Amino acid sequence: MGRALALAARGLGETNPNPAVGCVVVREGRVAGEGFHARAGGPHAEVVALAEAGVRARGATLYVTLEPCAHFGRTPPCAALVRDAGVRRVVAALRDPDPRVDGRGLALLRRAGVAVTEGVRAGEAALLNERFLVSARRGRPFVLLKAALTLDGRIATATGDSKWITSAAQRAQARWLRRLHDAVLVGIGTVLADDPLLLPSPRTRRPLTRVVMDTRLRLPPASRLVRSCRPGTPVVALCGRRADPRRRRRLEAAGVAVLSVAARGERLDPASALRALWARGVRSVMVEGGSEALGSFLAARLLDAVALFRGPLLLGGRGSRPAFGGSDPRTVADALRLRPGSPSGREGAGFPWPWPPLFEVWYPLSSPR
Repeated sequence: MGRALALAARGLGETNPNPAVGCVVVREGRVAGEGFHARAGGPHAEVVALAEAGVRARGATLYVTLEPCAHFGRTPPCAALVRDAGVRRVVAALRDPDPRVDGRGLALLRRAGVAVTEGVRAGEAALLNERFLVSARRGRPFVLLKAALTLDGRIATATGDSKWITSAAQRAQARWLRRLHDAVLVGIGTVLADDPLLLPSPRTRRPLTRVVMDTRLRLPPASRLVRSCRPGTPVVALCGRRADPRRRRRLEAAGVAVLSVAARGERLDPASALRALWARGVRSVMVEGGSEALGSFLAARLLDAVALFRGPLLLGGRGSRPAFGGSDPRTVADALRLRPGSPSGREGAGFPWPWPPLFEVWYPLSSPR
């Protein structure tokens, strides 16, 4: 299973919205075939591993990091393929929570007389596919809140200067984090202040949707986001329903997808924003800022993980900007309580980070992990 997890990690960032899956076929103590899901629409891990194993799959044990699928999607169901290959036993790390699967693949195998074992190294498999698992269970995109902040919790000076709080190596890891998600989201204030491109790491081959929360559609047509809008680098502007229709037409003419969502005054509703992105097929979102965007998701308790990149700086001052803005809590009891993740060390072969992370990961105590 350790080998299957390591194989699955090779597909991270390229299989979305599908999970990253690895598979190893073992017969008489030797690997007969192995494979991983490399991209959405491509062959699944079980297909690759069984093709390599060939006739040696008969009577073998198949290790897989996620339950074989039992439905027709862009590819045929893998559970039936495993059954027809004559595999004697299947060891699965996790059951697939997708409503189209959710135990049906394992049930099909058991009915065919295949011995099934579940839960082997399940924690590592869940960490590997946390974005897929959470979105499937909650029916909304997985949300990661990411902030680059000083030791006193500031993301910019009173004048808006923020370059650079973190190191070049930390910024490279932030771009690598982007590639794990379907979309990266910022507020319009960040766009107006920094004119970012919001691109993932260079080796990413699939499109990353870049999203701006922009109540009044102030996104400049001359911004780098709009000018770089292509099918491979799409841009979505989320606006209030009273946004200027002329601005909307200008952005749409430049290729930007403009979506109207619910708003409360000048602030867009995060839940409505997530529903609009879900309807476009987005299953995971990395919220990068600024302060008001991060604060709105925090206030709505719409977050599944937090990634903090800390720079060894102290800004101080009354006007420097906090990482998480939004409405003020009344008491400390109103705070969201978190527990630490484990990016500082590897959790077996399936741990997804390609190097020792230069950031912290935190999860809400309410998280089902």
